[in-house]
This record gives sequence, C-alpha cells and structure tokens, in this order.
Amino acid sequence: MDTIRTLLTPSRGGAEEEEGGGALRFVMSEEEEAGPSSDITALVQRYRHGYRKVVVFMCVSIIIIFTAAFLLAYAVFGGQCHCTQWGGQGEEEGSGAKGPAAGGAELYLGELRAMMRRLLQDEDIDNTVSRISRANHPPGSSGGTSLASEVLRRFRALQMDHTWTEPLYATLQFPHRSQRSSLWLVDSAGLTSEQIPLNPSDFCPYSATGSTTGGVVYANYGRPEDFNWLKSAGVSVIGCVVVMRVGGGVNFAEKVMLAEKGGAGGALIYPDPADLPQDPRRLGLNTHTAVSEHVHMGSGDPFTPGFPSVNHTQFPPVQSSGLPLIPALPISATVAAKLLSQLSGLSCPPTWRGRLPYVRCVIGPEFSSGQRVKMSVHNVMTPVLLNNIFSSLEGRDDPDQYIILGAQRDSLGPGAVKSGVGTAILLELARTFSAMVKNGFSPRRSLLFVSWDAGDFGNVGATEWLEGYLSMLHLKAVAYFSLDQAVMGDDVLSAFTSPLLVDLLEAAIRQVEHPKHVGQTIYSQAEREGGSWRIMKPLYLNSGAYSFTAFAGVPAVELRFSEERAYPFVNTPLDTPSRLQEVLGGRLGVVGRSLGELVGEMVLRLAHDHIVPLRITSYAQTVLHFSAQLNKHATELQSRGLSPQWLFSARGDYSRAAETLQRAIDYSDLHDPSTARCYSTRIMKVEYCFLSQYVSVVETPFRHVIHGRGDHTLSALSEHLTLLTSDPQRFDEQRFRRQLAFFTWTLQGAANSLRGDVWSIHTSHTH
Repeated sequence: MDTIRTLLTPSRGGAEEEEGGGALRFVMSEEEEAGPSSDITALVQRYRHGYRKVVVFMCVSIIIIFTAAFLLAYAVFGGQCHCTQWGGQGEEEGSGAKGPAAGGAELYLGELRAMMRRLLQDEDIDNTVSRISRANHPPGSSGGTSLASEVLRRFRALQMDHTWTEPLYATLQFPHRSQRSSLWLVDSAGLTSEQIPLNPSDFCPYSATGSTTGGVVYANYGRPEDFNWLKSAGVSVIGCVVVMRVGGGVNFAEKVMLAEKGGAGGALIYPDPADLPQDPRRLGLNTHTAVSEHVHMGSGDPFTPGFPSVNHTQFPPVQSSGLPLIPALPISATVAAKLLSQLSGLSCPPTWRGRLPYVRCVIGPEFSSGQRVKMSVHNVMTPVLLNNIFSSLEGRDDPDQYIILGAQRDSLGPGAVKSGVGTAILLELARTFSAMVKNGFSPRRSLLFVSWDAGDFGNVGATEWLEGYLSMLHLKAVAYFSLDQAVMGDDVLSAFTSPLLVDLLEAAIRQVEHPKHVGQTIYSQAEREGGSWRIMKPLYLNSGAYSFTAFAGVPAVELRFSEERAYPFVNTPLDTPSRLQEVLGGRLGVVGRSLGELVGEMVLRLAHDHIVPLRITSYAQTVLHFSAQLNKHATELQSRGLSPQWLFSARGDYSRAAETLQRAIDYSDLHDPSTARCYSTRIMKVEYCFLSQYVSVVETPFRHVIHGRGDHTLSALSEHLTLLTSDPQRFDEQRFRRQLAFFTWTLQGAANSLRGDVWSIHTSHTH
C-alpha cells in the first residue's frame, strides 16, 4: 500500500489537458514584419566599421549550431524506434479505405470532453438500474436470458460497427432443489438436539459438499493474523467448525482456504453489526439476512483452469486447486449469536469483539452445554450455457488496439449494485460514444463494450474470454475498465488499479465535478480530505479488473463511489434499487453519470492521444521499495552466501529503460503514425512483461509478479524474506534463490522489452 501511495504525482503541465480550440495562428502586419528587420539593418550599418564581420560570423555560427543540434536530436531520439513493416490485417484496416469521420480528425480533446458531457444522461442510468434489478437474474435462468436479450437489443439499436455474442459452457454450483443445506446442534452422543433454521437460498458457490461435526471456534475475520493468534494462544481449529465475520479485507474464498489450511472441518461466515449496519430503520440488514459469496480461490470456471470453457469434452478432467475441500455456509447474525453465545474457553482479544447482542466474546471450541455443531451442505454442480455480449466502435488509425469497458450482468439476487449499476453505466457510455462518432468523433483506437455473464461465480464470463483470447490480446488490449459495483454511495471515490493508469486517473479526477460537492472537482475534494493518493488502492481478487491484469497482463481499473459507512446489501436479497436510491437520496442517476464521466475522461485520452498515455516508470518505484527492504537484510543474506545484486541491477536497467523511452517520446514527432505506433507498442508490453514466464498458466493462472498469487510473486518473496529475522529456522535458502531468480529475470525481461531492439541491450552481470 505504501508503494501505491507514491504513484500519484502532480501533472507536468496543462499541455496535455487542452480545453479545445484550434492551434493558435499569429498574423502580423507588414509594419510588424518589417520592424525587426529594419532595426537589425540599421544596427549593422551603424557599426559596419569593425563589427560587420563579427555580427555576420555570429549569425552564421548560430545557424550552424542550431542545425547541427536539430539533426543530432532527430538522429538520437527519432531514430530510436526502428519500425519496419507492421503487416497484418489490422494495419490494413487502420490505414486503408476506412477514413476518419467527417471532421473527426479536427476535434480537439477539449471539444470531445464538452461533447461527452453534453451527451451523457442521468435518466437513462436511473431507469436502466430500476428495470434490470426488479428480480433475481442468475446465469441460465429465464430472468438472465431475458436480460441478455435486452442488452443485445440495445447494443444493436446503437448501430455500432460490430455487435455479437459469444456463448460458452461453464460449470456453476447451485443449491440442491430437494436436499437443503442444514445446521444442527447435537449432543455428545451425536443425536440431534436442535435444528437451526437457514434460508435455503443462502449458499456459497463452489463449497465442498458433505457433512462435518465438531466444536466451534470463533476466528474473527479469518485473516492470516487471526489464525496465527489462535495458534499462539494454543487454540486448535482441527476438526472444528470455524465461525468468521464478513469483511476484514479478506474475501470468503480466502477465509475458507485459511480455515482449511488450519485443519478445520467446516466454515460459517456471518455479517456482524460492527461491520455491516443491521438496523432496517437506518438502512441496514435485518438480523436474519446472510451474505452469500463464492469460495473458489480464483476466477473463471474451476473445472477448466487455464482453458476456455467452450466444450468440456475436449479437455481432460482438471480441477482448480483453488476449490475448497471443506463445506462452507453463509449464516445470519441471529444464527451466529446463537452459536457464539454458548461458547466457553479463552476470551477474545479486544479488537475481535463485534456487536452481536447477548454475546460474550469467547474463542471456544467447547460449548458450555457440551453440545457440538453439525453442518451439511448439499450443492450441485451444473453445466450452464452462458453468453457474453460485445459491441464495438472501430478505431481510425489503430483499429487492432482495444480499449475495453465491461460490467457483470448476472446476479443471484436483484443486484442493484452488484450488476444493475455497472450494466446501466456500460450501456450509457456505449450510447454516448456512439453518438459522439455520429457527431464527428473518430477514435484513434477501437472501443469495446462488453456485458459479462456469471460474474457472481468468480468473474467466469470475463475470465473464460481472456483464456480463449490470451495470445490474441497481447499488444492489442490497451486497458480495461471494470464498471462492477461502481456506485455504493456518493462520497468517497476508490480506484482499484494497476499503477500504469495512475497518471491517466489523476488527470481525469481534476476534470470531473464531485457528485456530492457541487463546484469542486473530485481531486480538490480528495485533497481537502487528506490527499488524492488515498483514492488509489491495489487490485483485489474478486474485482472485475483483477483477471485482466493478474492473468492477462492488461492494465485495468475498477472505480467506485461509496460512503464511509459500508453499503450493507451487496450479495443479499436486499440489494434493490429502492434501497440504493434511499442511500443516495434519490440521486442514483447523478452519481452514476459522474462515474461514467470519470471513466469517459480516461477512455477519451486513450482513444485520442497519439501515444498510449501510461506511466511506464511506475513499477520502478515498486521494486525500489522492495530493494530498500532487501538492504535491511543485507548482513543476514551475505552470511548465507546470498546476494541481491542482480535484482538491484535489473531494477536499475528497468528504471533507465523507462526513462530513456520517455525521453525519446518527448523528443519525437508524435504525428508520424509509424513512430507513434512503435512507441505505443513498447508501452503496451510493460504490463504483459510482468507475467512470469517461469510458471504454468494452468497451475498458477495469476502469473503477474506484482499483482498475482503464488510463490513467484514479490509479496511471497517479501514474506519469505521476513523469516530471516522472525523465524530463521523456517527460512529456505533454495526456495529464496528460486524466488529471487524468478522475480529478477521477469523484471530484466521487462527492461529489455522497453529498450526495444536487441542491439540496444547490453548486459554485464559480473557478480
């Protein structure tokens, strides 16, 4: 997080943010043109005796020096991008018969911005959310099919360049229709003493099925530090049912994985009033409502990891390692209070205490009555036909470079926030940009609008599409904008983002008015509240943007307006338009429009600028932060014969390559199409180059060394490094060497890619 905070810096000036108008042309009168010439002539004549030769010599010298400097700069910087024939169908389309729309090339960024603001409409967003979120629409249901047809119809009505659907089959998990998941209290002999009522529609997709019986252990949020505290306190979770709170910065899948890793037999997850308001009179949950979320430690179809789910019969029976092996259930606060109020054992740490009524915070695992808990999960795996829906506007110069905007369409409940808001903003932005094209806007790059299916099951639709087109998207996908859960309030903006997009985002928040504070930009309001750097947050696993960066190597961002007080209804049957409107004071359309304008600003820059405006130096800061951590352990590493020098060298190479490329761009003729495309291509390689080539995409799908998950990542390397001082006996030198090598050569590869030609790369590792 400290690294993310260093990424937002003041912009370099207003040149990139021109507000419109044309290039300024200065016309001088004949007298003005003659004035300076006459003055110089008089001066030369006045001092022609003795000075004339000197003046002539100086003028000639200045001309020669200026010409030489210009030719040198052109040779050094203009020639750094050696682009030969690009070839391919995409280049033919970009430079062939299809020309820009009439007047499109003459529109400036300021004019496009004004046009976008004029065309964006509040009412369409408001009405669409209300219509989409009237009832449940899970994947494969009649409601889901009807909504897919409506989205497709609306895309086609816009008369975009291309509109199509892509079907796929995926294995999803739903509650069994006849056998309900259950929870009982049993006595010491295993006989049922009481059945605890559960809502049959509450479930955790991809939970293990079956039954388990044991004591109950309260584990706070189920974070790594919570399980470490239990272990240090001598409390074993082996064979027990672990009860955990929603939230704490870890999703359901992480909670269940950590419980399983500790030896637990099952997991129960509940919303605590301390985290999610539970007073219905004050926009809260009722105490009988549970929060449902999938528990697959990954994304996409867990039965085709690394492969697209087009036809299961063509693939061997592979199962994701992220599927849990223990049953998991969501429970309400009422059920949690019933269980936790009967526990005996150690008292909780003060920070673990929630606000369940009549509950004395105790760890367990024993019940004061000697009873135990039996839980049984009866979910079934079902193959479901899914449909992703696409619509695109083709670019003028680089049609094979895609700026992608997407939103989840499905929801297990009404899903006003979960799917309604994102789908509404997606459709409104598609309508707006389509209208802009009709009014003279000719985007340099293609815009792709996508409605994803099966988002509630771990972004299945989006991930399966990425798996099917991973090679094709390399050097074609410029950036991805996730519109999922975009509006939960109207106060605080959060941007879960790749660091490459921070400059683009900063420029956008300086232009868009805050939806709650009239007359103030989002940037100015954020600065008043502690700094705009607080807006930036790292990508997280359940984000709609995560797979694009961590799996596919595409810079991605998910933007969200929220309140300081958590919106409690997500992933519940209470996520309705009326409750969302009540939270927003009836201003859903206004806030949705602000979010749409913010995304639109960033998309405009990407579609307008000659060179893709990504901050290529951002990851140098990330590695610099880690290098400082390595230096703190230099003595311990040297005593074991380990040297981080290669990593330091790779970081230096990356930093120099990024800065050199940026200087080359600054001194180049950006209006030359081949030069602009060459530089954009090298910039677009950066995120992709941080995908480790040393791990399998099937076994370790999230290969990104910064944002990914696995032993190859920088976070795993950092965690292992801390063992040098905290637990030296567990430090594994061979594993550390392997981790360091993986990260170092991934970073070196990114540096080499930025440098360009092989003859520009000179390595001298003599350690």
